[in-house]
Amino acid sequence: MKHKAKPRIAFLREKAGLTQLELSRLVGVTESTIQNWESGRTGTEQIERIIRFCKALNCRVEDLIDYVDESSEQTNKKPSSLKDIHNLLGTGEVPSTSSSCSQQAQQQQVSH
Repeated sequence: MKHKAKPRIAFLREKAGLTQLELSRLVGVTESTIQNWESGRTGTEQIERIIRFCKALNCRVEDLIDYVDESSEQTNKKPSSLKDIHNLLGTGEVPSTSSSCSQQAQQQQVSH
């Protein structure tokens, strides 16, 4: 028997007191994307893959990402509140993965 994923995004969004527009701005997608995710029309496959990642690695979603501050210094601080998420998204800039990786490699070489 195959199980169909039923997203809980709308429930969690409402519980957080957010509109679809507010959530879309926090996440960095369009409001229609949020509507599609909430209805289950799109996006559930990616969420299910992330869940499988976490189960396979025995970790939390937050553990999959390492946050680096803008001054290129490695930090272990992860967002712990909606305010932290707002601060992270405030500039609209997303750190480049390739530059973050190369900076981390340089820092590791210096420390060894």
